[in-house]
Amino acid sequence: IVGKEHYETARAVQATLQRYKELQDIIAILGLDELSEEDRLVVDRARKIERFLSQPFFVAEVFTGSPGKYVSLEETIKGFQMILSGELDELPEQAFYLVGNIEEAKAKAEKLKA
Repeated sequence: IVGKEHYETARAVQATLQRYKELQDIIAILGLDELSEEDRLVVDRARKIERFLSQPFFVAEVFTGSPGKYVSLEETIKGFQMILSGELDELPEQAFYLVGNIEEAKAKAEKLKA
């Protein structure tokens, strides 16, 4: 059963990804610099969401070369909420690719800085 928090977070993620899709034509024609600050935040967060959706699944190990990881539903929901709220705006989007949870994304961001 999907709880209220799960449902609301999933809908917010969907809305962010939909808005990003709507902005892609504008970005292609005018460039990212022509977007409002609010729309740039939407784009930034949507791209982080897309990367975070690449969590390393056990069945994908042979394709990604990354070992699969189990991430609880609670951790996953919390991660998406943190992205949506802007708590992780300072992290680069690459930090969210093929990580299990937000703590791994933070650690990866530190490695990317070095």
